Amino acid sequence: MDANTTPTHDVVIIGGGHNGLTAATYLAKAGRSVLVLERLESTGGAAVSALAFDGLDARLSRYAYLVSLMPRQIQEDLGLDIRLARRRYASYTPVPGDTEGKGLLIDRTDAAATDASFADIGAAEDADRFRDLYDETTRIASALWPTVTSPLPTRSEARAALGDDALWDAVFERPIGEFVESRVDDDLVRGVVLTDALIGTFAGAHQEDLQQNKCFLYHVIGGGTGDWDVPIGGMGTVTTQLAAAARAAGAEIRTDAEVTAIDPDGTVTFRTTDGEDHVVGGHVLANVAPYILDRLLDTPPAERAPKPQGAQIKVNLLLKRLPQLRDASIAPEAAFGGTFHINERYTQLQTAFDEAAAGGIPSTLPCEIYCHSLADRTILGDELAAAGAQTLTVFGLHVPDGIVVTAENNDAQRARLQAAVLASLNSVLAEPIEDLLMTDAEGGPCIEAKTTLDIEQALNMPGGNIFHGPLSWPFLEDDAPRDTPAQRWGVATAHERILLCGSGAVRGGAVSGLGGHNAAMAVLEATS
Repeated sequence: MDANTTPTHDVVIIGGGHNGLTAATYLAKAGRSVLVLERLESTGGAAVSALAFDGLDARLSRYAYLVSLMPRQIQEDLGLDIRLARRRYASYTPVPGDTEGKGLLIDRTDAAATDASFADIGAAEDADRFRDLYDETTRIASALWPTVTSPLPTRSEARAALGDDALWDAVFERPIGEFVESRVDDDLVRGVVLTDALIGTFAGAHQEDLQQNKCFLYHVIGGGTGDWDVPIGGMGTVTTQLAAAARAAGAEIRTDAEVTAIDPDGTVTFRTTDGEDHVVGGHVLANVAPYILDRLLDTPPAERAPKPQGAQIKVNLLLKRLPQLRDASIAPEAAFGGTFHINERYTQLQTAFDEAAAGGIPSTLPCEIYCHSLADRTILGDELAAAGAQTLTVFGLHVPDGIVVTAENNDAQRARLQAAVLASLNSVLAEPIEDLLMTDAEGGPCIEAKTTLDIEQALNMPGGNIFHGPLSWPFLEDDAPRDTPAQRWGVATAHERILLCGSGAVRGGAVSGLGGHNAAMAVLEATS
């Protein structure tokens, strides 16, 4: 190693999102010199709270909004005080086109009411089957969740830990559509289950590469239960605490520092308002998508993985109050108290996938709604809270980047997709959602839409893919190399000193801190 590549820091971390901050805190607490380089003016990445509407004190979790996959161990190790609100209602799903506005309400605390709701939509026999299905996923969670903060098990070890070959084959070897169809019969109920396999993943229920199965798995194993909770104070409280913990441990964080190149010898070139600069890390942790890392390393194009694609439209709204439902017997506070599924029958989801795969916007857009302000009023200022204002975050499925959205048509498609979202909402509501929108300081409606291209431009997530790329199983194949700490922890790249520490790592994806934790553990194991 010559003088020019003598490390200036034990570890240089590219990207100050929640995983980068997690890694920084672990490593700094272990006595390593750590530098975090963040291209934006503040840390947090996708896990931030924002004042999205001028003149209104509503702090929205603009991109990421729920927490399921962050282990309690990470929170305790780093001294985080993250309070999570558990939602009473799992979900509400109106029956599309039903003249009486009937819907399926899953109440976690009242099995009898849930059974009655299944019966009301004509799916009484699926009530117990639905519970049995999620009992099965809980068994999977109980077997795999304890492994996520340890070196990766092999496929055989994970299968043995589950101890149920039939269930293993159903979820890990065969398309998830077969699992769903064999467990529940009603088209609407099947759709409620299938959506866990599609959030952030463009796939059909019977796709042979099983990307939908991997997505399903990550949505049902969090915390060993699969519960998705609302962080009190908004998502920004998570990353604000992580940044404070990293600095308190001794990590240096530089914002407005855009990394432009990485050399396998650990040299990192970055640009600030003062010009170009260089640092050298004993290890470099990449809290960016693998596709972005290949560009920074100047990997030959033929050796790069294909650019990933996201497949969603995200829409944030601020309302004067919750909308009324067509079924007046269901209180809006209950319907919006969990995940509100719209036009997500099993067959509707497949039709939307087929239409998008053919290059168009689905004629009926499947959507999911989350109302954070019901679970956590602290995200609203006193005046808005007293007036009864509510936030809605909508996740529209099956809108693949590059097929539907391009640089040339982004503005026009954003408007079309926003209109498609509103039309989908209005198809199950008793009043137009537009009439309930608050207005900002300039008199404009409080609604913002983010296409996959918008997300890519704002967060450097290629293709707007919220997982940084295709998800992977949380285990190693039996014949996969496991000679190095980086391989065993699922953070290896082609270069010994360069490790993944973001959502693109094995077991990455969602707001979990696992990519950062596991990269830090690999570094500590390699250098101890």
